Amino acid sequence: MTGARQRRGESAERRGRWAEFLAAARLRLAGYRILARRLAARRGSGASEIDIVASKGAVIAFIEVKARPSLAAAAEAVSVRQRRRLLRAAAGFLAGRPQLAGLSPRFDVLLIAPWSWPRHLKDAWRDEA
Repeated sequence: MTGARQRRGESAERRGRWAEFLAAARLRLAGYRILARRLAARRGSGASEIDIVASKGAVIAFIEVKARPSLAAAAEAVSVRQRRRLLRAAAGFLAGRPQLAGLSPRFDVLLIAPWSWPRHLKDAWRDEA
């Protein structure tokens, strides 16, 4: 990467980390236990990074964090392709942790926008497989 491009990438990385910090704080305040953050799938698996894995009661939530200039823009930012990749990543996560088999998986999105309280969309989509 060169100069300006590298700085933009670093700036986006900082914003992403800040958004994930806010999301994790919001989840903890709501009684969730954070099990993992920034969980990267193995290369070549076709899966993507899971921003946050959290549990509450009998639910294990795989949470995608989206930070955008508005909550509406953040809500539109999770593509169908990304959802499929997250489903694969969640399956890989659960396959390696048999102790979590009794929990019901759920896919959530946590929206972050300036001057707004983080908005948690529970059960944003389902695994239809």
